Amino acid sequence: ALMGVLERSIQHAGPIDAWLLAPHGAAVAENASDADGDWLTRLRSIVGRDKPIVGTLDMHANVSEAMVKACDALLAYKTNPHLDQKERGIKAASLLLDSLESHQRLYTGFASLPMSINIERQATAEPQGALLHQWEGRWYERESNLVDVSWVYGFPYADVQEMGASVLTIVWDDPEQANSIAEELAKLWWTQREAFRGKMIDRRDAVKLANQSEGTIGLLDMGDNIGGGSPGDGTIIAHELLHQECLPAFLWLHDPSSVQRAAEIGPGNFGKFSLGGKTDPRHGSPIVDTFEVVSIHDGRFRDNQVRHGGYCTYDQGPTAVLRSAKGLVIMIASERVAPVSLAQLTEFGIRPNDFRAIVIKGVHAPVAAYAEVCDRMIRVNTPGVTTADDGALEYQNRRKPMFPWEFVAG
Repeated sequence: ALMGVLERSIQHAGPIDAWLLAPHGAAVAENASDADGDWLTRLRSIVGRDKPIVGTLDMHANVSEAMVKACDALLAYKTNPHLDQKERGIKAASLLLDSLESHQRLYTGFASLPMSINIERQATAEPQGALLHQWEGRWYERESNLVDVSWVYGFPYADVQEMGASVLTIVWDDPEQANSIAEELAKLWWTQREAFRGKMIDRRDAVKLANQSEGTIGLLDMGDNIGGGSPGDGTIIAHELLHQECLPAFLWLHDPSSVQRAAEIGPGNFGKFSLGGKTDPRHGSPIVDTFEVVSIHDGRFRDNQVRHGGYCTYDQGPTAVLRSAKGLVIMIASERVAPVSLAQLTEFGIRPNDFRAIVIKGVHAPVAAYAEVCDRMIRVNTPGVTTADDGALEYQNRRKPMFPWEFVAG
């Protein structure tokens, strides 16, 4: 049905000289494991080979041969957190216009690696990511025809053949050169594969480190990563904070029924709550205690800073702020909103530096905001649906052999 709508829209659009697209690159459908490759191929079959198609990908794309074959040029975001979407979109548009005006052809080189990059190690500003961009700079100096390089980290939570890391290159008028450069860069990346293996700090060690550290510590809850599709009601780290008395601490939870109860109790009053842990046992058990209802809000907030995903307005629905006598402050909300903005706290009276620890339900996306207030950030391996533990992910369709699960020669 969706593809039918797309095809009719294209056919009714009238004459179009070129196509600028923004596929994510990791979409999976029940009847199409490579959903982006599928719709891009259909688009190409409708518009013909002579119409340029240029697309931007998320750097978590699982790139396929079909995607590359359908497009003249594909380029991915270069930052994680994704802060360069505008810049990459501008570059894609510029390349498309240059191609139209010069009548030159863009070609994309593609090299897929038998390697899954652990989500914990996908921060582009950290040493393992910075090294890739150093290599890239050398190739620009060496290859005058090279106009773009994308290091695509892949999306390990998609159980498909295409899952994994890849390199994309774009050159003018020379498909063999494009593929040759992509292959050379992929071989270099492969030599550094151990640097992209997860470190896996568990909740006990993470909270112990937080207690030993100075200032405000951000604890990134990788197993309850809202941006990755988790329930947002995980309590595992909060229970450990209470156990090790790493307080005061802040926690955000998706818990609509408790928001309703807080509204009934009213600000300034106290009540017994059972918070979070309502989805399933692997995200933790509810936090049961007496809390003061500090405040009630409509849940709307705004942030004009450059944040992951480019959003500036947010709405987490009716929201309440609760505080226990032990020093645990919990914001409960009616809608899931990924923690990519400090305004999610500050707009509702929360001062981040009042806390020893802040539990942040994400991996990389929150860093652009929370690095401003956290003296240290620790990625915590928790057992939720978005766990970073490679060994806990059960695949049936991925390639084999593949790093880090099996030995791969070379």
